[in-house]
Amino acid sequence: MTEKMGVLRRDFLPPDLEPLLAAVQFDGCIAVQARQNLEETRWLLELANQYPFIKGVVGWVDLRSENLREQLEEFAPHPKLLGVRHIVHDEPDDSFMLLREFRRGIAQLHEFDLTYDLLLFPKHLPVAVQLVEEFPEQPFVLDHIAKPRIAERLIAPWDEDLRRLAKFPNVLCKLSGMVTETNWTQWQPGDFHRYMDVALGAFGVERLMIGSDWPVCILSGGYQPVMEIVIQYVRNLPAQAQAAILGGNCARFYGVKS
Repeated sequence: MTEKMGVLRRDFLPPDLEPLLAAVQFDGCIAVQARQNLEETRWLLELANQYPFIKGVVGWVDLRSENLREQLEEFAPHPKLLGVRHIVHDEPDDSFMLLREFRRGIAQLHEFDLTYDLLLFPKHLPVAVQLVEEFPEQPFVLDHIAKPRIAERLIAPWDEDLRRLAKFPNVLCKLSGMVTETNWTQWQPGDFHRYMDVALGAFGVERLMIGSDWPVCILSGGYQPVMEIVIQYVRNLPAQAQAAILGGNCARFYGVKS
C-alpha cells in the first residue's frame, strides 16, 4: 500500500459501515475478500456471524491447490459463504485464468453452489470471455465494470470486450469501483455515465448490481457520494429496474437468504 493510499491504513470494521448503509437506506451488504489467505475468509465469516447486516461473504480459497476440495468442504457449509474471488488483476500472467490449475478449481465451484467474482483490468476481458465460455453453468460477476481507464476518458476496446463478455447469460456486472479509476476526488457523477451506459446496454437491468468498493472508495470519495453515482443514474428507470439494480439482482445472484 503506497503513501498515496495512507487513508486506508487503519481498521475498517462492521460498526464503521453500518451507519453508512443506513444513510443510503440499504439493509445489508456482501463482504468481499481483500487478502488471499484462508484466515481472512474465516475472519469474514466470523464477522458475518456477529453482524446480521453482512448478508454474505465472497471469500478466497486457493483455486490452484491440490487441496482445494478440502478447503471448499470446510467453508462451503457456512450459510453465508456465497462465492469466492481471486485478485487476478495483480497476477503477472495476463492469461492466469486460463492456467490448467485455475480452471480445474473453477470447475469445482458449481458443485458447492458458489459464485465467482471476476476482478480484472480491461486487458483481461478477452481472457475472461474464454473462461466463461468454458463454464456455462458457473455463475460469474464482473467486479468494477473491469476498471476502464476513466481518467484518460478511454472507452475502446473496453466497451467491445465488455459486450462480448455480456453475451454469456451466466455473467452479471457490478457498477462499482469507478471513482478510483479517475482523478481522485476531482470527478463529477456525469463522468461515469458513458461507462454505465455501455454496461447497461450490454447487461440490461437484470444483470447489473450496485457496489460500493468500500473502504477502497474513500481514496476518491465518501461512501454516500459514491453510492449516489449509481442511485441517481438509475433514477429515471422504471421502479422495478431500480429495485433490481439496487439490490434485487445481487440477492438473486448470490442467493442471499434474508
